[in-house]
Amino acid sequence: MKPTVVILAAGLGTRMKSGLVKALHPLAGRPLIQYVLRAATETDPEKIVLVLGRQADKVRSALGDFRVETVIQREQLGTGHAVQQAAESIAASAGPVMILCADTPLLTGSTLKAVIDHHRKSRAAVTLLTARMENPFGYGRVVRSKIGVQRIVEEKDTTAAQKKIHEVNAGIYCFDQKFLLSALGVLGKNNAQDEYYLTDAIALARKRKLVIAALPCIDDDEVMGVNSRYDLSVAEAVLRDRLNRAWMMEGVTMLSPRSIFIGDGCTVYPGSRIVDSVIGNNVTVKDYCVIEESTVADGAAVGPFAHLRPKSVIGEKAKIGNFVEVKKSTFGERSKASHLSYIGDATIGKDVNIGAGVITCNYDGYDKYQTVIKDNVFVGSDVQLVAPVTIGRDAIVAAGATITKDVPADALAISRVPQVHREGFASKRKIIKGKKIEKR
Repeated sequence: MKPTVVILAAGLGTRMKSGLVKALHPLAGRPLIQYVLRAATETDPEKIVLVLGRQADKVRSALGDFRVETVIQREQLGTGHAVQQAAESIAASAGPVMILCADTPLLTGSTLKAVIDHHRKSRAAVTLLTARMENPFGYGRVVRSKIGVQRIVEEKDTTAAQKKIHEVNAGIYCFDQKFLLSALGVLGKNNAQDEYYLTDAIALARKRKLVIAALPCIDDDEVMGVNSRYDLSVAEAVLRDRLNRAWMMEGVTMLSPRSIFIGDGCTVYPGSRIVDSVIGNNVTVKDYCVIEESTVADGAAVGPFAHLRPKSVIGEKAKIGNFVEVKKSTFGERSKASHLSYIGDATIGKDVNIGAGVITCNYDGYDKYQTVIKDNVFVGSDVQLVAPVTIGRDAIVAAGATITKDVPADALAISRVPQVHREGFASKRKIIKGKKIEKR
């Protein structure tokens, strides 16, 4: 039978010191809750039940394409109380019940499936995921005896001896459905926090002489809870390392992988080199590009054979095409330089078209100067923009122009010598050239 997954996401996250509930804090461009939902979905559950509290509507709007049931915990009376709010949804299914926390974004679906498999093989009333930590402060300790797990003791209730235990509860459980429902009905709150602890169900299972199973987590990073902004930064580093490692195993060279940020849904083709840069979500980096100390926003495309030099910022859905070099410049949303251009020391607005062969002439041999191109400008092919110069919004710069003065908004800028036709010149040139060849 498929599992039911209950995710506890009603916590206020007071240690985050933020007006935003913890489940919504962004991690590598996504809210924390989405990472746990993704791991839960990989277990092929019958349903996912999300226990919400404050800012419930905001959390619902941040769920993306994940399909869940939601219940509300109106008072924060502990983890046991939170699961009690989902009792009706749990009773409507027959499979095992997994309990997860919304602040464990490093958890993987493979680990959750391992917990479920271990639970079934052990025929346990409850299976918990544990981890060993050098500094277990803040985590519930796993108290064992010769016959196995006895109970979980929360940090505030530990004795001096129990504080020395390094095996901790990861807050991830797989329950037999009938046992869980019965346990929820008898939970008390005789503890330092005056709350209903879900961990008391472990002691209850032991009292009833039921099987309690425990599975140690192979990677302790997976069970890390994000409780502060510092924890958030640590989780960000782990996620970035996982992503970069995956790309490197596919043949992408990263000379300094710890300083590279690559978002979800990206495609990086062979031969590219990315150094000290941030790559957003759904970005395409085509073959043989060099990206140095730059930022590429969501949905943008770079290459092939493009060069982003330091301090370049490429906006959302912008395009930097074949043999385009960008240096210390900003491209706005949806702007594009499709081929054979040099853009240096420039600020490019939104929806700008840069034609082939366009050059910003930013250096006079002594100093560098700025080029500013406002929104919705069309710059034709083979244009030289001699900085400092500003092209106004909605302007058009004709092909072949050399622009040395500011162009007003909504204007057409043309800079060309008159076109002259010399009739018969081509034939005369052939005759003259032929006579020179005969004389040789």
